[in-house]
Amino acid sequence: MASGTLYTYPDNFRAYKALIAAQYGGGSVKVAPEFVFGESNKTPEFLKKFPLGKVPAFESNTGVCITESNAIAYYVSSNELRGKSDSEKAQIIQWLSYADNEILPYTSAWVFPYMGIIEMNKQAVANAKNELKNVFQQLNQYLLTRTYLVGEEITLADIVLACTLLNAYKYVLDPNFRKPYQNLNRWFNTIINQPKVKNVIGTIKLCEKEPEVPKGIDSPSPQGKKEGKKKEKGGGDHKEQQPKQEQKKAAAPPAEELDETELALAEEPKSKDPFSSLPPGTFNMDDFKRAYSNQDTDKSIPYFWEKFDKENYSIWLAEYKYNDELKKVFMSCNLITGMFQRLDKMRKHAFASVCLFGKDDDNTISGIWIWRGQGLAFELSPDLQVDYESYAWTKLNPDNADHKKMINQYLEWSGKDKDGRAFNQGKIFK
Repeated sequence: MASGTLYTYPDNFRAYKALIAAQYGGGSVKVAPEFVFGESNKTPEFLKKFPLGKVPAFESNTGVCITESNAIAYYVSSNELRGKSDSEKAQIIQWLSYADNEILPYTSAWVFPYMGIIEMNKQAVANAKNELKNVFQQLNQYLLTRTYLVGEEITLADIVLACTLLNAYKYVLDPNFRKPYQNLNRWFNTIINQPKVKNVIGTIKLCEKEPEVPKGIDSPSPQGKKEGKKKEKGGGDHKEQQPKQEQKKAAAPPAEELDETELALAEEPKSKDPFSSLPPGTFNMDDFKRAYSNQDTDKSIPYFWEKFDKENYSIWLAEYKYNDELKKVFMSCNLITGMFQRLDKMRKHAFASVCLFGKDDDNTISGIWIWRGQGLAFELSPDLQVDYESYAWTKLNPDNADHKKMINQYLEWSGKDKDGRAFNQGKIFK
């Protein structure tokens, strides 16, 4: 069991990971009582132990110095939390990476404006909400037959993922948003109500009402961003800023800049629209997306064919080239979500319904994409040339009966792939 001192500011969800893990590990991990963020972590003594000056930071009683919250949590946890077999250990590490890369950037982009950490960017928040819906759908399906993420007992995977979701459940995930994800909600409540977890985080009150957009705030100007960075300094495991409400508590530390990934998602700089040189046409993509989202397919699909402008828009079949390498269904879903995230600049002019067919160790990915223009959209800009080479692209003819039937099946999330695998689940890029 590991004992030592944890350096952090109050209510840091990243520090919670280590403090909860230590409850299970049996060691004595205490938070440094006189630590002043922005001062203590800038001293020569601190930087000698932790050269990056980041928190949380951990110093064991034997002199071991560790930064990065997941690493600290692993070090102070019990063997049971780390996994009972090599397979379980690998899965736990996989979930730690998943929490940091697939969930944290989007919870940050959505939650931080309402916590007063960054300025409101409505488009970034909307994109984050859409991405989290996709992620939550995956998690909800995965947890359908599971109590915990790995094995039959709580592990570090559960602790880290629950802490990563904590602020979202507290500040923005209102009952209407949570409602479709009953399995995920059950799992989250199970974890945060474990006695050793409650010893650290206390009783958590879930968001009861969708938060209001802060008045007078929209996308920040480049000048505003620059001034904000000069004004606010401090630190976090990923250099996150600290909530305003925490600054009011017991001389809580000032905030620091977000990590690069979180900042990029929350405050995306404007760039030239690669679709701006194409004729606008008559098809209103936003109207179709609203119709598809809010109506059953027996109404939204006829609406699509009624409004579709085949002269200025095109429809493409995308087939993943490396289906033989696909294994677990949730990992295949991550490939789709990752591509959607990296093609965020296309959302205004594109729509996609990408489906996964089959089951674990026998699945395929394919879907239809609709975008402005008649050519392959990815050729319009180097910024769009991500992941598309992993797919075979076939332009479909909306006047061809067989092609139209195929398009309808992808929009309906029905049918089978060309080798007879049944539809498993789908994801929408909108």
